[in-house]
Amino acid sequence: MGGGEEVAIDAIKHALRALRKRQLVEEGAHGPAFVALSRPFIFQGSVWKEKAENLETELQQCYKAQSRLSEQLVVEVAESRASKSLLKEKEELIASLQNDLSQASEECTSLKELLEEKTRAVDLVTSENQELKAQLEETRVRADAALAENKMLIDRWMLQKMQDAEKLNEANAIYEDMLDKVKASSIEQLARQQVDGVVRQSEEGAEYYVESTIPTTNKYKIPAHQGGCAAMVFEYNSNKLISGGQDQTLKLWDTNSGSLGRTLHGCLGSVLDLAITHDNKTIIAASSSNNLFVWDKDSGRIRHTLTGHVDKVCAVDVSRFSNRNVASAAYDRTIKIWDMQKGYCTNTIIFPSNCNALSFGLDGLTICSGHVDGNLRLWDVQTGKLLSEVVAHSLSITSISLSRNGNVLLTSGRDNVHNLFDMRTLEVCGTLRASGNRVASNWSRSCISADDSYVAAGSADGSVYVWSISQAKIVSTLKEHNSSVLCCSWSGLGKPLVTADRNGTICTWT
Repeated sequence: MGGGEEVAIDAIKHALRALRKRQLVEEGAHGPAFVALSRPFIFQGSVWKEKAENLETELQQCYKAQSRLSEQLVVEVAESRASKSLLKEKEELIASLQNDLSQASEECTSLKELLEEKTRAVDLVTSENQELKAQLEETRVRADAALAENKMLIDRWMLQKMQDAEKLNEANAIYEDMLDKVKASSIEQLARQQVDGVVRQSEEGAEYYVESTIPTTNKYKIPAHQGGCAAMVFEYNSNKLISGGQDQTLKLWDTNSGSLGRTLHGCLGSVLDLAITHDNKTIIAASSSNNLFVWDKDSGRIRHTLTGHVDKVCAVDVSRFSNRNVASAAYDRTIKIWDMQKGYCTNTIIFPSNCNALSFGLDGLTICSGHVDGNLRLWDVQTGKLLSEVVAHSLSITSISLSRNGNVLLTSGRDNVHNLFDMRTLEVCGTLRASGNRVASNWSRSCISADDSYVAAGSADGSVYVWSISQAKIVSTLKEHNSSVLCCSWSGLGKPLVTADRNGTICTWT
């Protein structure tokens, strides 16, 4: 802006010098006129007039030139002031930019320090990663070695199992021969013990037997399992109860005191059904994890995990003739026969409709199964052939219970009907129903009393209905549960009756 003022001042000085020079030139030009004035006026009048006019004209031109120069000077001064203002703004902008530049420099320095810190951290992590990779490689080498050793051990174990199987097959052949002889003598003895389908009081366990009473009173109400309890079974000739629930545990109860004796762990899914051998030494649980789990009751340890089903196992039973034979049914549409001594499946029965419940016949040679299509089927255990089939219910069968004498089979269905079948003919010999009784699930279990006089079944409204078989009518309605009753079990001693619901609560009734 200072340069603009200097240019303007120089221009003004130049204009003044030009006027000065012009004035001198004019004075030199007018010199003769002044000389002539000293001459007589009469002779120079016309010349003076002409020169005066010329001078007047030149003077006017000088005034015009001076006016233009003045205007130019004003414009230059205005431009000079504008330049000064612009220069001031530029200086302020430069100062602001310098301030921003200093802040950016400080941030850059801070970022450089942070970058150096991060770089050191990355170097540390990289070093740790290299160490972990080395450890991983070492672990992988050890794992490969362990796998190789494990494979070798499995091969040795399989070889040993094959050798054991051969020995077992030899022993089994001897055992089967002896079993055939025992069966022949046992059937003869059983035929002698039965008169018109009623087992005499001299049968095994009769010394513990008492006549069943109609349950009316809730003795104990026990919160047993979280998530629900759908499976219960009494020990033979005992008041000890075994229950299984959604919490993947089995619990042993004393129904006389309502106290918990032991909890068995190891089941990997919900317990859907339970069975116990006749010597009360082995407990088998059907599980939603597609397996069966076998416990030694005295030690509480798992003896076997029976694998082979490919869907949830919903029913299990032990042969009444031999503790060695176990049958299971699953939602893979198969029934499997298991040898408890060998610990593996000996036969598989395939059928078109899923099975919800099953029961061995009293002779141990047949199995009754209840299916989703409502049909009741009778199978030969050894051959797996279908011996008989009847339409038992219009909807799914949920429960099968064999009477103590083995002549009557109780079935329950989602059609809310409970049928009694004569095992000798598979004909219906009784039908029980109630207006308020609604079967709660596909695995709602009903039961027959120890003296084959009563039937108990739970309902979706939390009630338990008790029918007299001989009178074919309800003799007691028990109300204590707050949710659907899923399972009923009657002690072989005649009492108590035990029921369990969807909340996992167990009630004992006397």
